[in-house]
This record gives sequence, structure tokens and C-alpha cells, in this order.
Amino acid sequence: MKKPLKLSLIVVVSILAAAILKDFVIKSVITVAATQVTGAPVHIDGFSLGVFNQTVRISGFKMYNPKGFPRGTLVYLSRINVTYDLGALFRKRLHLSNAEIELKEMGLIKNAEGKLNVNELKVMKQVEKKEARGRKPSKQMPMQIDTLKLGIGKIISKDYSSGKEPVVYVYDVNIHKTYRNITSAQALAALILVEPMKAAGIQTAEIYGVAMAAGVAVLPVGIAATFAGKDNAQQEFAASFDNAYKAGLAVLKRKGKVTEDRQAGLITGEVDGATVRIQIKKKAVDKVVIMVSARKFMLPKPKIAGGVLYEIAEKLK
Repeated sequence: MKKPLKLSLIVVVSILAAAILKDFVIKSVITVAATQVTGAPVHIDGFSLGVFNQTVRISGFKMYNPKGFPRGTLVYLSRINVTYDLGALFRKRLHLSNAEIELKEMGLIKNAEGKLNVNELKVMKQVEKKEARGRKPSKQMPMQIDTLKLGIGKIISKDYSSGKEPVVYVYDVNIHKTYRNITSAQALAALILVEPMKAAGIQTAEIYGVAMAAGVAVLPVGIAATFAGKDNAQQEFAASFDNAYKAGLAVLKRKGKVTEDRQAGLITGEVDGATVRIQIKKKAVDKVVIMVSARKFMLPKPKIAGGVLYEIAEKLK
């Protein structure tokens, strides 16, 4: 092999190695910093920094529950894409012209003591303390996000305060909102945590108080989708009819009395005062579709239907 060719290969390999190492190092730094700020373990699946096109791509951002709560994911951001201003960084200012965040799933847990996992995050406690003492947040690098597009998927709520077995609700929010002029990391964090709860109609004074203390006063400028208002949730599973039926029966029996028609694949029971109906249909040898509907006083209760379906899915794993 000629020397020029060898040299070219060495240069190419070195550039690729440096690029990979750069992303790995920055990913590790972000993971450690996010863990320290939130007080909860953070994991990132993928990270990519573009210097020339001034973009950052993050995939699989997961923040887990803080201490005192069952193991599980609190926030799962499937995708984070931002466009940054390289010149602003040299002036010690973080300026993002555009940011896109897809919140695929949020896991809200109320433990046996009645504490909510979101309220127990370190970042939220710090904002609360500083607001109570009338102190301003510690000085940070100036930050500006011109436009934020936030997608909100599903919220899984588990309440352990009333017994060993949690009360499970699932909210399929599935909306997209756009915000302007976000000027702090605290405001961004509060937005990501509060907006899903607000969209699902979940009330908690602590988290909204923290959001106000963080300076979240931005309003959505557009909504791409809203709740469908249906009373059912359905999902396809790679399971036999028998296993699916057993799982559905076990979930409803734990809630109280049930009536069943195995031949028709129907199971009916009561959950939190709502009439719940599970319909299991066989699609193939090892494939079924399960639909759960819930109504209380003739009104649809999709959060209850979603919660029952979630518990069935957990049993079929």
C-alpha cells in the first residue's frame, strides 16, 4: 500500500474515532449532569452532535424514579432534536432556535405515604426552597429557546396510597403543542413535567406551584390534536386466546366480582365504580386483540379502561 493511501486511511479513521469519542464523552457528561440536577438516575440511548449543521440529536432519554418509589421510568423522551447557535455558545449563552421533544411516556407514582414521584425530584425541591426563602435561582448560563414543539403521548398513573395493589389509570393524551420564548432550564423542565399532567386533568398543587416558581408563564400557540373522548382502549398482543383470557380474568377478579362468557371472549366487572367490559378476539394462533371499555353513570372513563388494559399487558409480558 502506498504511503499517501495509508496516510489518508489513518486520517479518515482518526476523524471517525474522534467523532465517536466526542459523542460518547458529551453523552456521558449530559447523563451525569442530568442525574445530579434531577436527583434521579438518567440514561440516554443515543447522542449525536453536529458541529457544521449546529444540531443535537438525542434518542431514548429516560429519567427513572427517585428514591422512595418503586423501580420504573418517570419520564421517557423518545426523541429530542434541537438546532443551536454556535456563536452564542462562544458568548457563554445557550440559544436554541428550535427544539422538538417527544414525550412518549410519563410514569406518575404516588407511594404509600401519599407522596408523588414528580414532587420529590431534587430539581423541584430546590426551586421550592428558593421560592420559599425569596431567593432567586443560582446564576446559570443564559438560555433562550425561540420555539419548542412538545409532543405528549401516554401517562401511566399508579397510586399505592390506598393499599398494596396500586390503582392504575392510563391517559392517552396524544397531543402536540408549540411554545415560544422559554428562558430557563427550570422553565423547560417544569414544562415537560407539568404539561402532560395538565393535559390529562391531573391535579397537584405542588407541581403547579413549582412551575410558577420556575417562571413558566408561556402559553401554547397551537394544538395539533385533542382527546377523542372514547370509552375504550385496545391493543394487539402476541399471545394465545387462553393466556389473554386468563390475564383479563385475573385483573378483573382482583377488583371484585365478574361475569364471563368464555366462548364469546367477554369478561365484565366493576373498577372504581365503573362498569368495565373486556372483549378478547383471536386473530391468529398466537395473536389476539383485547379491547377494554369503561363507563360510569353512562359517562366514558378511558383512564380506567386504559389502566385495566395496562395491567393485562403487564401479565402477558
